[in-house]
Amino acid sequence: MSKKKSRLKLAQEQTESSIKKTNEKIGELGTYSSQLCDELNTIQELFDDIRNVPSEKQLEYEKLKKIRLNWKQQAEKIESDYKNAAAIKAGKGAAGVGAGVAVAALGPTAAMGIATTFGVASTGTAISTLSGAAATNAALAWLGGGALAAGGGGMATGNALLALAGPVGWAIAGVALVGSGLLLWKGKSDQNRLEDIFTLISKRDVKSYELAIVEINERINRIQDESQKLNCATEKTRAFGLDYNLMPEAQQYELGSYVNLMNSSTQLLVNPITGLQPKYDKDDLKEYIAFSKKKIDDKQKSLMVSLSNLLYKIDLDEKDKTLLWKSFKGNKKFLSSIGMSKKDFEFSIIETVTDALKHKYRSEKG
Repeated sequence: MSKKKSRLKLAQEQTESSIKKTNEKIGELGTYSSQLCDELNTIQELFDDIRNVPSEKQLEYEKLKKIRLNWKQQAEKIESDYKNAAAIKAGKGAAGVGAGVAVAALGPTAAMGIATTFGVASTGTAISTLSGAAATNAALAWLGGGALAAGGGGMATGNALLALAGPVGWAIAGVALVGSGLLLWKGKSDQNRLEDIFTLISKRDVKSYELAIVEINERINRIQDESQKLNCATEKTRAFGLDYNLMPEAQQYELGSYVNLMNSSTQLLVNPITGLQPKYDKDDLKEYIAFSKKKIDDKQKSLMVSLSNLLYKIDLDEKDKTLLWKSFKGNKKFLSSIGMSKKDFEFSIIETVTDALKHKYRSEKG
């Protein structure tokens, strides 16, 4: 007779199932994003051929072209880094990249979906706190369940939590650490309470993923609508000729409206899915430090952000905080992942995290 699964195990399985569904939805988003990008490129080529376009209009669509190029380059980097890391991992004889979570093969459209999910600004950096290599690492952490990092290093080495600042990473890697030692307690009541805390974290994240899927569906619907509008605009533009000065005023006005359409469509590519952004970021921590006047060294800042995401909207009493502190402090894998010694992981870290979260909640209420 098989052993009955714990509440935490069931919650973790539900979380993994939600992540898998979200991954599939992100892949679908990538397919439609790719189609939208093609439509934008087609109309862009037509605009490039038109002479005497007013400079302000030309500057605007040239800027949009650059934003799209940055977006596509980020997608290509995510795809490339993922494949490189997967190849290195396979070379080491590792099986898979995260049971039940990872995307088996990351192609261009899936990478485009991830680039849209994390978002890019006109500078090519992520709109969220994750930027550059960290943005790629976050995408890889999502896909590989924390097993991969850009360049092939394991997420359990070095500054692993830098790439796991959002709900994605912690749901997989943070809660997974529970099974590697966080619940090795002699006292049954303490063990049960720790299990309760991490079950709440899993349930909170499942709700986030469900809401994110709704948001992604809405994005897909808008992308389909904009793609159709762009296709119609392209057909009309072909009939306008190649000299702006020779066009009737009505056509010139219509071209201006198409630039606006290109703008809104480009934003659908590069704006992030808000439901999958970190609940607590470096700006939140910076604001808290300015408010509290506390001195927090650079090494602890990344840990603070990660733990704040882990414990976001989780009610803890003093006993809970002590239990969590002892759990983290006693877990070698966790300490290794953040590059801290047992001695350095002081209780004040947990106290500061909970205080920082209270400040965040007050800010959210306005």
